[in-house]
Amino acid sequence: MEYLLEMRGIEKSFPGVKALKGVDLRLRPGTVHALMGENGAGKSTLMKCLFGIYQKDRGQIFVGGKEVHFAGPRDALEGGVAMVHQELNQATKRTVMDNIWLGRYPKRGGFVDEAKMRRDTLVLFREVGITLDPDAVIGTLSVADRQMVEIARAISYRASILVLDEPTSSLTEPEVEHLFRILDSLKKKGCGIIYISHKMAEILAISDDVTVMRDGAFISCDRAEDLTAGEIIHRMVGRELVDLYPEMEGEVGEELLRVSHLSARHARVKDVSFSLHRGEILGFAGLVGAGRTEVLETLFGLRAREEGHLYLDGKELTVRTPRDAIRGGIALLTEERRANGIFGGLSIVENACICSYPRYRGALGLLSGAKMTRDTARLAKELQVKTPSLSTPIRLLSGGNQQKVILGRWMLTSPEVLLLDEPTRGVDVGAKYEIYRLIGELKKQGKGVVVVSSELPELMGICDRIIVMSGGRISGEVSGKESTQEEIMTLAAKFA
Repeated sequence: MEYLLEMRGIEKSFPGVKALKGVDLRLRPGTVHALMGENGAGKSTLMKCLFGIYQKDRGQIFVGGKEVHFAGPRDALEGGVAMVHQELNQATKRTVMDNIWLGRYPKRGGFVDEAKMRRDTLVLFREVGITLDPDAVIGTLSVADRQMVEIARAISYRASILVLDEPTSSLTEPEVEHLFRILDSLKKKGCGIIYISHKMAEILAISDDVTVMRDGAFISCDRAEDLTAGEIIHRMVGRELVDLYPEMEGEVGEELLRVSHLSARHARVKDVSFSLHRGEILGFAGLVGAGRTEVLETLFGLRAREEGHLYLDGKELTVRTPRDAIRGGIALLTEERRANGIFGGLSIVENACICSYPRYRGALGLLSGAKMTRDTARLAKELQVKTPSLSTPIRLLSGGNQQKVILGRWMLTSPEVLLLDEPTRGVDVGAKYEIYRLIGELKKQGKGVVVVSSELPELMGICDRIIVMSGGRISGEVSGKESTQEEIMTLAAKFA
């Protein structure tokens, strides 16, 4: 069999936009096929048509040489196609093993066989090299661990075709290497893997074939060995992108924020102290579970503070809730935009302005829709948000465009300190550049920016300083421009 999967001339339209314009994709057995394109290029839409989440308007899909018409994800799974989505969609109050076997529980005498489910989960985890507790509540796990659970769940279906949409967006380097070993073993069994990612190093390291899409259309398909990162980017964006990171201008000034002996209640954050200066971009690096996200959430009032003090411009700031943080001039872009970032059913205008309603209220307390639309239009232009209209529900945008809208939301609050947790997660190279450029503008304005990222090149490319965390504590500090990945990783493992 030459191809496990053939998608021919796939078309799909939504109100006001044609998302797919006759796209072709062919997947060979035992290969990793990278699907590349900017946010909004149609990659996820194409895969949702394959998986039965969307029904294509035109075109044909063949699996194993036979034409298929999947009515929904269950049909796709039974037909040998499994998919790990970019945005996690899990039952967060249920256990790990519940999430893996949901909808197909093993039963005995009409009741769920918990013992067998636990045994099957442990066998699966041993197969893929995961050491999580099957009885752990999935909502208590890190995003990276939850991502690995979702990958294990997809593998448990023993599908011949596995689709991974941004699988490493929350994973550290060791976890990425672990995932690559899993994919290699699947390839050897003849499985075909469609891999969506914006990380060029990953694509060139593991892919056999690369398909590029742009604006909903097929651009090219080539062997990975015949391509360079520059050529892929050029095909994706339709222009040359010389520098991945813009020049960060502006001087680092006086101390803006001081955090003294911060410890979080019910979180792995102990005795964390650091300062942030005006015009400074401060990075936070570390392995998963190091406490980076927890530090930001505690500063923003999402987590209860056990000990410690915050000082903004030399004055102590009391932050018990996010409302306190916003009023004090602190904003937080969270790691999981679907879970706690976007309001999926609301429009782009409403999502952008929801934290700034007081400024849009008139004398009678009514919101000015015209002013909200005007400011949102300006932000959408600056951030190059791709959308049919500003009244479009944000859930219909690509992940990267959703991220831009949320970033714009916090810009409207005019914060003094902007906390960014994985700000370019699932964002293409062109959009990343725009986000970096905006961060650079904040630096030039004398704002303070804190960036948590699992991508060390990103931190080294934009940060003035990088604080490294390990085991909930600060294990060291390095220069953003002069440090090496090896130096950072050594500090990251210090207390792990």
